[in-house]
Amino acid sequence: MKIQKRWAAFAAAAVLAALAGAVGVRRAGRPADAASTVAATRGSIEEVVEATGSVAPLNRVEIKPPIAGRVERLLVDEGHSVKPGQILAWMSSNDRAAILDAARAKGPEELKRWEDAYKPTPIVCHFSGIVILRNAVVGQTVDASTVLFAMSDKLIVIGQVDESDIGRVKLGMPARVKLDSYPDDPVDGTVFDILYEGKNVSNVITYGVKIAPASVPPFFRSQMSANISFIVRRKDGAVLLPLAAVRSSRSGAKKVDVLGLDGKPVAREVQTGIESADFVEILSGLEAGDKVALSQARYTPQRGPQYSPFSGGGRAKGSDDFGQAPRQRKRS
Repeated sequence: MKIQKRWAAFAAAAVLAALAGAVGVRRAGRPADAASTVAATRGSIEEVVEATGSVAPLNRVEIKPPIAGRVERLLVDEGHSVKPGQILAWMSSNDRAAILDAARAKGPEELKRWEDAYKPTPIVCHFSGIVILRNAVVGQTVDASTVLFAMSDKLIVIGQVDESDIGRVKLGMPARVKLDSYPDDPVDGTVFDILYEGKNVSNVITYGVKIAPASVPPFFRSQMSANISFIVRRKDGAVLLPLAAVRSSRSGAKKVDVLGLDGKPVAREVQTGIESADFVEILSGLEAGDKVALSQARYTPQRGPQYSPFSGGGRAKGSDDFGQAPRQRKRS
């Protein structure tokens, strides 16, 4: 009885396997359904280097008092534009402040007499720009090391680019900046300086890249966090396919499965160009409108991470060949 039951179970398993194989053969022979196909389209694509950074002054100047004493009047506030020779504040020296306090106790006439006889000291601006910091209040006692104001001639953006990508960033390269505070208001700019000295943070080397906005928007504030896309290449009117529709052979050739008139996929080799996080440019082997089946194999990018599709100012996170976050490279 036990032997008969074992043979019965074996026969049942064999029948199920045969049925599954038959179903698989029939499914493989069917034309690709609409859900697993995509058409090549024409559009714009960009190759970019992604980085983070912040808004910063091009030149930051701190205004300090020439003497120790007490702040009597403040004439400007943060956001005000100033020019050379403009008086920013008035202050009294320690001696004048003591005399005025004593005269004030004797009455307004005595106070006015000493105010006319002992003039306050002006804090004069010698820099044309915008006040980005007011660091004092009326009545505050200060010394020569106290920062009363900080000023900037122009706000720029400084990006921190990984050393593996810095070779692809060039002077004059266009860049697109998106602030965390204003993600829907991208700002176009141009690279005008690449710093020579890198920074080592947790064994990751980055280099500062300065970007001049085409126009500084009113919502820019110093130290605002920014996401930056340095545009290495851009092409309009390119034939595009999703990366999922292209596969890589062992020889490195790129192939797609083009749908024939009968709806069945036929392998075809293509030449690819610019790659983004989601799309790849097809240089030859395919025309716009051709339908291809989505590939089950993975596409191997020609270059490393940090690509994003052009989406009117959008930003895509950097990723490695398999869609995972790039690993930090450490130095010994």
